[in-house]
Amino acid sequence: MRILKLSKAFTLIEPGPVVFITTNDGQKNNVMTISWTMVLDFSPCFAITTGAWNSSYAALSKSKECVISIPTVDMIDKIVDVGTCSGEDTDKFEAFGLTAVKAKHVRAPLIKECLANIECRVTDIVKRHNIVVLEGVAAHIDNSRKEKRTIHAVGDGTFVVDGRKIDRKKMMRSKLPDGL
Repeated sequence: MRILKLSKAFTLIEPGPVVFITTNDGQKNNVMTISWTMVLDFSPCFAITTGAWNSSYAALSKSKECVISIPTVDMIDKIVDVGTCSGEDTDKFEAFGLTAVKAKHVRAPLIKECLANIECRVTDIVKRHNIVVLEGVAAHIDNSRKEKRTIHAVGDGTFVVDGRKIDRKKMMRSKLPDGL
């Protein structure tokens, strides 16, 4: 094995998939691309990593709610475009052809073009690590979409596309908590 710079170790276990986070600050909608996401336990709890350097963070901190929108590989250019400009001076919904759909439980919008959307409320902000903990309050999926493959950021401007599914549900059923 060769030595890998420790500063690049995160690229070995980068979380995913890459998602959009939508917010509403009481006046306008915004959307950001984020690759630092994770599921917490077997519940509808999630965590994202972002901070004051990101313009969406102020809206997220103020409103205590957002939507996690899950794009697919056919949206790769929009994913990168949204992630490389600021919502402070750009209406990203208009600029990148994203359709805001009214959510049922939060002010932040769903994104119509995405495979799925999860309405969330902020339950904690761990400032030391810039972690925002979210609890899902509603989930929506568009099963009519032909493209269902998500993407994962490697961390250096490259991405990995989800591949084929391997079904081992029968092997795992007896090992999962009840109800899953």
